[in-house]
Amino acid sequence: MTTKTAENGKVREGRSTREAILKAASRLIHVHGYNHTSLDDVLRESGVGKGNLYYYFKSKEDLGYAILDQIIGSFLERMLEPCFADPEGQALAQIRCFLDRLLEAQRAGNCVGGCPLGNLAAELSDVHEGFRARLDSVFGAWRERLTEVLRTAQSRGTVDGTCRPEAVADFLVASLEGAILLTKLTKDIAVMERCVAETKRYLSLFEPRV
Repeated sequence: MTTKTAENGKVREGRSTREAILKAASRLIHVHGYNHTSLDDVLRESGVGKGNLYYYFKSKEDLGYAILDQIIGSFLERMLEPCFADPEGQALAQIRCFLDRLLEAQRAGNCVGGCPLGNLAAELSDVHEGFRARLDSVFGAWRERLTEVLRTAQSRGTVDGTCRPEAVADFLVASLEGAILLTKLTKDIAVMERCVAETKRYLSLFEPRV
């Protein structure tokens, strides 16, 4: 085996170990919460040695930040951006696409776990400033994206002038987080289906008057 091949093998092994830790920790925190997940729990779940864990993550907080960054990246890549990729697209149709993606995610997860970002915000915002600031930034980016889409559409005449983009964006984010929480609580996907349908009806109020 050449030196380069050996180095590549070590890189892949290291990446695999780090990913195993993140996957196990994410699963535990999603179900049990950050405070009720210990590093010993992560070690048992991942099957990784303590030395390897501390090689990649110096503390539980460091691991938590890495998980949060991963959640944010997944949310943007899989849920938000695909629906808003076309700057010339119809704003209300794009938002409805996003609603459908959220609904499908809850259906695929069998109503277990809720929203990872919402769970962490509820658990840590009052007790950990670092997590609060990072979570605030991603929820802010979500609201700003919706605001921008609605404002641009309004300027083009494809969204009614009665729409207040910033207020509507705040309302959408708050409503969807509440809908996901109720779905998690009831374990009934019909709750999410009704909330999504009602949100779509609300959005129809801003279709241009003929």
